Amino acid sequence: MTEKIWPQFSEEHDQFRALVRRFAENELAPHAEEWEAARFFPNEVFRQMGELGLLGGRYAEDVGGIGGDIWHTAVLAEELPRCRMAGLTMGVLVQSDMATPIIAEVGTAEQQQEFLAPAVRGEKIAALGVSEPGAGSDVAGIRTQAKKDGDDYIISGQKTWITNGTRADFVTLAARTDMNNRYGGVSLFLVPTDTPGFSVGKKLEKIGNHCSDTAELFFDNCRIPKRYLLGEEGHGFYYIMQNFQGERLVGALSGVAGAQLVLDETKDYCRERHAFGKPLMGFQVTRHNIVEMETELEACRTLTYHAADLYERGLPAQREISMAKLMAGDVSMKVIDRCLQLYGGMGYVEEGPVARRWRDARLLSIGGGTSEIMKEIITKVIGL
Repeated sequence: MTEKIWPQFSEEHDQFRALVRRFAENELAPHAEEWEAARFFPNEVFRQMGELGLLGGRYAEDVGGIGGDIWHTAVLAEELPRCRMAGLTMGVLVQSDMATPIIAEVGTAEQQQEFLAPAVRGEKIAALGVSEPGAGSDVAGIRTQAKKDGDDYIISGQKTWITNGTRADFVTLAARTDMNNRYGGVSLFLVPTDTPGFSVGKKLEKIGNHCSDTAELFFDNCRIPKRYLLGEEGHGFYYIMQNFQGERLVGALSGVAGAQLVLDETKDYCRERHAFGKPLMGFQVTRHNIVEMETELEACRTLTYHAADLYERGLPAQREISMAKLMAGDVSMKVIDRCLQLYGGMGYVEEGPVARRWRDARLLSIGGGTSEIMKEIITKVIGL
């Protein structure tokens, strides 16, 4: 039997990959143009994925997961881009691996059954509420406030750039419980969106990721019971920093896979498209350009897998994950841009296959912490 190139992926992971790929290619991709034009994809997608067991790869069976590991997450992140909609990929990954992991890690059994289990089943849609108009990557700068009032908390403030914001059934929310403690004054809450005082502001129009809904959220004296406090009060900043590790890793995995998909399609195009009497692939400059892109993606993928391996084994991985996200944001954008150039005029028109991917790829260097923030994190970790 041939030795696996990446032994972390078992036969179980391969079966999971085949399932995700079939669903992405057969059930999602045919709707890409329609849902991109509509600037939305149906909520039913979450339920369908929940029924197939695709939303709980690394969650315990008692909440409906399959009890898997980070490599199940890697498979989901790598195969979803085959749906041809980065916005849908983003919305699903927020549900499966950004808004919910912290519930699995520090949530009570009651919180897990009320919020996590239905999210894994795709029956409740989750959003992660951290960013604010004045605090994006600077999590310690958030101003949304949660005041204790007897057995309740009263939440007031605003969030923005929130994926799944217009459709979420609950928000995993960061709010300040101590206005005088920058890091120790942040706490996490689970806030149902049917709570009086909650409202959705405008849906934000973005450069790319069009079929994902990204919104402003407002909290006007939203009263929630103290049982919706997630983990310990005052520990929210540290929970978020840990949660960011998985989020950034997922972003890197998905970004590399998406760029590889575009490159593979570009190679096919270069074999078929003729210029000056021969295929584009017949020109040495084309072949060398493709080789350079393959090399960059392979290096990026290897770094990302290394970071995932450290993360899965519970070893310090902040350095490697930050490097992976930094590199993936740069390489994926550069590769897709060069692919667009190889398509020529067909790369620049909307009906072409690469223009949307080019717009969508720009987000990776911004979302989940900008490239500049990644550099600052690495600077501190390596002792500069």
